[in-house]
Amino acid sequence: MNNIKNHEVLKIKGLFIIAFILVVVSFIMSISIGKYNLSLVDIYKILVGTHENTMSINVFYTLRLPRTIMVILAGIGLSMAGSIYQTIFKNPLASPDIIGVSSGANVGAAVSIVFFSGGIIAVSFGAFIGGMFAVLCVVGIVKLSRLDGILTYVLAGIVINAISQGLIMSLKYFADPEKQLGAIEFWSMGSFGSVTMGKLSIIFPFFAVGIVGLCLFRWKINMLSISDEEAKTMGISVERSRYLILFFTTIVVASIVSVTGLISFIGLIPPHIARFILKKNDFKTIIFSGLIGAVLLTFADCIARSVISSEIPISIITSFIGAPYLAMLVCTRNKSQNGELI
Repeated sequence: MNNIKNHEVLKIKGLFIIAFILVVVSFIMSISIGKYNLSLVDIYKILVGTHENTMSINVFYTLRLPRTIMVILAGIGLSMAGSIYQTIFKNPLASPDIIGVSSGANVGAAVSIVFFSGGIIAVSFGAFIGGMFAVLCVVGIVKLSRLDGILTYVLAGIVINAISQGLIMSLKYFADPEKQLGAIEFWSMGSFGSVTMGKLSIIFPFFAVGIVGLCLFRWKINMLSISDEEAKTMGISVERSRYLILFFTTIVVASIVSVTGLISFIGLIPPHIARFILKKNDFKTIIFSGLIGAVLLTFADCIARSVISSEIPISIITSFIGAPYLAMLVCTRNKSQNGELI
């Protein structure tokens, strides 16, 4: 029995090592690929301070490095958030959209574009506030309903998503079709093109707080994967724990999309891949899904900025990657005892 358990532990460690190596490889690939050629030798010389080409140094530190770091963080954060939503809501199709984070951020960005000149800082701030406010509204609806079931959160999320869509359509109607309308549409498709080290330094503390908070609540996240009644018998304050977990996941997602715009499928597909590989659904699987998300999103971003002369919005690439996988998942799904997708 101990041999089997030790073999399982070694297997999981090996899979994590492989995933981490893939993240490192994708990171190196990302800082190398682009319109301006940077070889591995160039990157090494820049890092050790012996490179003499000012243009190469500026491209690396101003464009490539902050963008690549943001891609990795976005892949990790969105995938972990999606995995947590799927766990605590017991819904295999849950993603950051389920409780209105993405739609709220979209409204916040659109308001900033239409009413506050659409500057980069204003749009980022508006998106962050919009995502946080949407989740507060969901929690408020749950409180008013006096019910704390999973279905109540999902229904409240549907309500906020519907209101958000109505607000976005209204803003599009009144937006300047030559400038503002295009900016709203482009933001909703996501891009890493505007990432700078300054933006990264602003959102990173929020991202870090969210990730650390989720790690501190890892045991409670595992407990919320079972029924609420069982969790309560184990001494878990279900309502309070769910609120705090939603708060930290919202900080993670809002900090990311406030800079990148909306990114499709990265919060949905990696958790399924992680569960398929590890054959379990615990916090290790959540972390593993974050590593997979980082690799997939880096790969998608490299395609987005290298296939044609102009950069393709990232959600177009992730949709073409994610939608076929989701279709395959539906067609070849296995069913667990309670009939949910695994």
